[in-house]
Amino acid sequence: MPVREEMELKDILLIIQKRLGIIALITVVAVAASAIISFFLLDKIYETSTTLMVGNTQNYQGDDIEYNTILVSQKLAKTYSIIAKSDRVLDRVIEKLEIDMKPSQLRNRITVSSESDTEIIRITVQDVDPGFAMDLANALAQVFMEEVVSIMKLDNVQIIDIAKIPGTPVKPRPVMNIAIAGVLGIMLGIGLVFLVEYLDNTIKTPEDIERYVGLPVLGIIPMNEE
Repeated sequence: MPVREEMELKDILLIIQKRLGIIALITVVAVAASAIISFFLLDKIYETSTTLMVGNTQNYQGDDIEYNTILVSQKLAKTYSIIAKSDRVLDRVIEKLEIDMKPSQLRNRITVSSESDTEIIRITVQDVDPGFAMDLANALAQVFMEEVVSIMKLDNVQIIDIAKIPGTPVKPRPVMNIAIAGVLGIMLGIGLVFLVEYLDNTIKTPEDIERYVGLPVLGIIPMNEE
């Protein structure tokens, strides 16, 4: 096997130029596959959310706001985030919406997060049906508020924004998927080209002889094409 010296930038560009068709073909296939999957095979996922505030309204009337009360409310927001996705709450939501689902199935569609350094809880729902996503988010917020009174003996949760029907899906993102597929296709094509070049040990030009064997070329015998 000929010993290859370190490739120069000129050699790399020549290899890419020589096998540019392979790179282009792999890129086109990757982009086409991504477009077909994104537009025709993947389900459209819609997202909507409702926000709630933890805290008593009486603590916010006037300019005298108790700092300790705010800290307690912020900590309660994290506790409430767990309660909102509990089986107890989800079972009531299932009964309220009259749907044939298990709590674990609903839980996979729900994200409950507390906004950092605030007393705000955001309940986000994703589903293929935008109307169901809205109904689920609003029902979850309502049942959650009722259960907090029963479990924590506190009536300090208020709904700020109700969920609305989302107009456009959040997933999939065809343009982003196609762009990523294009970049990956180019990288895969270039990698494959250099792998083929590395495995190709044949000597094709006088320059290859000088480079790999280290001997000067004295002459070239042309091929007889008769």
